[in-house]
Amino acid sequence: MHQAKLKTMLSTTLRSAFCSPLPPHKYKLTNPLSSSPSSSLQHPQWPGLQNWRRNQLNQKRFWGPNGPTETSIESNDDDDDDACAVALMGSRSLAEMGALVLSTPDPLTKSKLSHMAFSRNKNYRFEIAQTRSLNSFLEERKENEGREHVSPKEIPDPKKSALPLNAFMLHNLANVELNAIDLAWDTVVRFSPHSELLGEGFYDDFAHVADDESRHFAWCSQRLAELGFSYGDIPAHNMLWRECEKSSDNVAARLALIPLVQ
Repeated sequence: MHQAKLKTMLSTTLRSAFCSPLPPHKYKLTNPLSSSPSSSLQHPQWPGLQNWRRNQLNQKRFWGPNGPTETSIESNDDDDDDACAVALMGSRSLAEMGALVLSTPDPLTKSKLSHMAFSRNKNYRFEIAQTRSLNSFLEERKENEGREHVSPKEIPDPKKSALPLNAFMLHNLANVELNAIDLAWDTVVRFSPHSELLGEGFYDDFAHVADDESRHFAWCSQRLAELGFSYGDIPAHNMLWRECEKSSDNVAARLALIPLVQ
């Protein structure tokens, strides 16, 4: 008796849910570059967003026995750090610093430059606008790209790879993190002409994302080195950058596409 009554109630509820007409939503079209909601529907903000924005600069770029740490026992990177600092000194805007990161071929140097660029902007608040040709730095990135990239289907099977499985998985993860650095800075640089429309916070957030990703890449690279390998020992897929290029003229498409392929 109880089961029959429950079945009747569920049937009525489901019929109502699927057959009742949905209330119409009123949408208004906005500029596709706008970062504001494009409809009357308001989406809740991530609760941790403001805390993430207010966080102190994260210097834990090494992985120690107990997790992330600020210093490496065997760190001899002072010369590299000085070279990165000198390279950034000529940049007069956030977009120019991002362009420098994008056109840097060496993965570890790119990671360090990304961190320093974010640090400089956090401390000194650079203007957004670029002063270089957009095509100029994109061509530099293409010419300086020394890593072998292939389509995802061409990535070798783990069993046929030159790397053991743990290093193979780390290499794939490092590829995601490295591309994420470029994707974040590309968003800053490519859409920098629209800073008045998008607002400074948009660019600050993506520079912050690039810094987080550079730290993740540093961890992956460190562990690969501890295993006796390095990033670039096997080909990496180009899927992330391919989607970046597809969304090069529309910031809304960029924000929608990239999370789907990462």
